[in-house]
Amino acid sequence: MGPALAASLQLAGHRPVAVSGISDASRRRAEQMLPGVPLVQPAEVLRRADLVLLTVPDDTLPGLVAGLAETGAVRPGQLLVHTSGRYGTKVLDPALRAGALPLALHPAMTFTGTPVDVQRLAGCSFGVTAPEELRTAAEALVIEMGGEPEWIAEEMRPLYHAALALGANHLVTLVAQSMELLRCAGVEAPDRMLGPLLGAALDNALRSGDAALTGPVARGDAGTVAAHVAELRRHAPQTVAGYLAMARATADRALAHGLLKPELAEDLLGVLAGGAGVPENGEDR
Repeated sequence: MGPALAASLQLAGHRPVAVSGISDASRRRAEQMLPGVPLVQPAEVLRRADLVLLTVPDDTLPGLVAGLAETGAVRPGQLLVHTSGRYGTKVLDPALRAGALPLALHPAMTFTGTPVDVQRLAGCSFGVTAPEELRTAAEALVIEMGGEPEWIAEEMRPLYHAALALGANHLVTLVAQSMELLRCAGVEAPDRMLGPLLGAALDNALRSGDAALTGPVARGDAGTVAAHVAELRRHAPQTVAGYLAMARATADRALAHGLLKPELAEDLLGVLAGGAGVPENGEDR
């Protein structure tokens, strides 16, 4: 994420003066996307820069901030920006006490580590948390990167981040599992088969929410769901728990929104209650 954000700020007229990276992969990304920018130690980045981007894993961030503050690397008036979705600005308190100006700017986007990431920032929403007096600066930085600021309260950052992870991270798992099962079923190009279907499903869900629910769970087809579970047990038992969990969640939402008829829900929920009622031979009872 770091090189992509720095490159987008460079396009807006900022001048990258230093970059730091630990792994060989992160250094290669920096060299590719920020050619000519010196690779230095983290404390040296803070010494050279007026605006510092801390683009490290969530669990690493508190220790990094505390360590930089303890070494005296933080300068008064320096803009210190982290990109963690989980944290607001309180994680930057050690740097704040040293005089830094804290901002939390989290792009709601998945990154590949390639130049295409800069293009993806156009129109990307950023979860922004900032002190009142720095809101204008935070908004300006997001807009310069081509993004749209969305203000998130400090105490809501973990919930905000959980929501994004629930959608984006689990989507990858679901799609990968679906492609594996299609290959097992003999489909030669599962990506081509799923592309239009999943694209339409995502578009419908974003437009209509729960009203977009379709399929055997929303219809209350308990026999079909039972057959699904039986086949998954036979061919891909590692997917059964996820299928049941998502089917239960779908059934609950379909019931709550009047899509699943109560008289059909009983048999369906019986199937989903730990797979009860699912015959081992895959035949409907």
